[in-house]
Amino acid sequence: MKVNLKVNGRSRTVDVEPRKTLLDTLREDLALVGSHAGCEHGVCGACTILLDGVPVRSCLMFAAQSDGYEITTIEGLAPAPGELGVIQDAFCETHGLQCGYCTPGMILTAHSLLERVENPTREDIVEAISGNICRCTGYGQIVEAIEFAADRLRKANAPRHLKGSHANEPVKDPNAKTDAPQEGILEAAEADTPHGGRS
Repeated sequence: MKVNLKVNGRSRTVDVEPRKTLLDTLREDLALVGSHAGCEHGVCGACTILLDGVPVRSCLMFAAQSDGYEITTIEGLAPAPGELGVIQDAFCETHGLQCGYCTPGMILTAHSLLERVENPTREDIVEAISGNICRCTGYGQIVEAIEFAADRLRKANAPRHLKGSHANEPVKDPNAKTDAPQEGILEAAEADTPHGGRS
C-alpha cells in the first residue's frame, strides 16, 4: 500500500506492507537510520521519534498509522547538513553520548521537553527521559547535557518566552519603557563564544 509521510518537513511516498512498522519504514525505505531498533517492545526508547512534537515509539506504530502526522527524526534536528543543533552539541560537550545507541531517542525526548518547558528542573528532566534506557547507565551526563542545552536556549537571541512578539520587532523592556534588550539575552558575539560562553 502507498503511504504519504511528512518526515523532517519533506513529503515522502512509500510503498509498504500494511504490517510494516514506522521504524522499519524510516530505516529501510527512507534511509533515516538515526532511530535505532532496541527492544522492539516499546520499552527502551531507542526508536523514539516525534509525532506532531510528541515523543513516540516508532517500533510500536505501523507506517500507515502515521499518515497525516508531522514526523521528526534525529536527522531533522540538525540546522544544516554537517551541523549540530543546540541539544546535539550539548550532548557532545558534556560527554552525554557515551556509546551513542540511545542518544537519538534521548535528544528527541529532550527536544520535546525544552519546547514545552523553558527552565526545567532536574526532576523535570529525569521524569522526561525516564522512558529512555541508557545501557551505559550514564544518566548523569545526559541530565547535564539537557540542563546545558536549556541554559543555552534561554540565552539565545530569540526571546522564546515573549508572547505576541515577532522576530523582527525590537524587544521592549517593560521596566525601562524604551526599546532595550531583554534581561538575560546575550549579544550575538557573547553567545558565539567557544563552548557557548561556558567557563
